[in-house]
Amino acid sequence: MDVQPPPLRTLDDFVLSSARFSFPELRNLERWNNRIINNLLYYQSNYFLSFLGFLVLIGYFQPFQMFLGATVVTLLFLGFVWAAENKCVVRCFRRNHPSLSLVAILGGSYLLLSVIGGVAVFLFGIAFPILMILIHASMRLRSLKNKLENKLESIGLKRTPMGLLLESLGLEQEAGS
Repeated sequence: MDVQPPPLRTLDDFVLSSARFSFPELRNLERWNNRIINNLLYYQSNYFLSFLGFLVLIGYFQPFQMFLGATVVTLLFLGFVWAAENKCVVRCFRRNHPSLSLVAILGGSYLLLSVIGGVAVFLFGIAFPILMILIHASMRLRSLKNKLENKLESIGLKRTPMGLLLESLGLEQEAGS
């Protein structure tokens, strides 16, 4: 079945007058988790736009730091993936050229420390929107329309990007319950 992005929910439904909020029951983690998952599914388009808005805002005020941080994090991630795939090669290189390996490690460490401000800006640009999304998903009470949409997602009549993401994280069984 095709993946369909859900509609953008109105601002009134998302945060304004018709939106109802309350603190989750901290003693009942299953119910709290259920609320978060269902709100992530229902408001995923709004959350995606909010996430992009935060990234653009932080990128506007700190463009070089944001670019530098994104580049360093991407390169570190790609380097980790490459080393994990070719660990025999990395191990042999380290064994055959210990001084060159030391220079590479020290140079990489210097580069990382010199751009740590950019990495911090980039990670804040990602972490802060995710924190805001999780707070909203935790506090927002579900409406009847929300419950109906989530039930359609859970029985497979609708497929959404957030549904696929939650499914890949092993949380699909809880969605819609």
